Amino acid sequence: MGTAERRRAPEDGCAAGLRADSASEAPDRDIPAAGPESSARERPERSARQEARERQEARERQSAYRPLWTEEPARRRRLPDPVRTAAVRAVLVVAVTLILAMVAFLCTMAGSWLAFPMVIGSVAGTVVATWGVLDVWVTRQVWNQRHGVVSMPSSTARAMRRERRRARRQARSAERSRERIRRRGGAGQLSHS
Repeated sequence: MGTAERRRAPEDGCAAGLRADSASEAPDRDIPAAGPESSARERPERSARQEARERQEARERQSAYRPLWTEEPARRRRLPDPVRTAAVRAVLVVAVTLILAMVAFLCTMAGSWLAFPMVIGSVAGTVVATWGVLDVWVTRQVWNQRHGVVSMPSSTARAMRRERRRARRQARSAERSRERIRRRGGAGQLSHS
């Protein structure tokens, strides 16, 4: 992006003066600007320091309008709620177990009385952490089996969809029959009196 384009980028009122200057200046200093109104005698020469300052201001103005980040679509879908809950629980349990193991190691190295209880705690934490990781796996499998599109004859997702479709069909047919009765003006209905 050249300096002429940078000067046109901001859309607020403070850049109006810069846009007016860019019309009379050439985008490159070596090429004279086209047009009879821009002669070398009419336009006073600018010092190199002033031009550098203007370039710095233009860069600052341009960076003020640049977004900090760009939104990108997610590559994978979000985990289902039960699976995500189990995963968070497993991560917390594993983190606590690692801390217990590190404290047990440091207490053992220091010869502290707290070493033995910490070792027992870290062994118990390892069992619980293993259960937590297996819980994530089982929860994910169960969710896929019930809600996912698993191409297996044993998948209950198909049966559940079939039941939902059947219930929707029955509701639609009941609604149609009620609508038909209403259109007939109540003919065929028993009297409510």
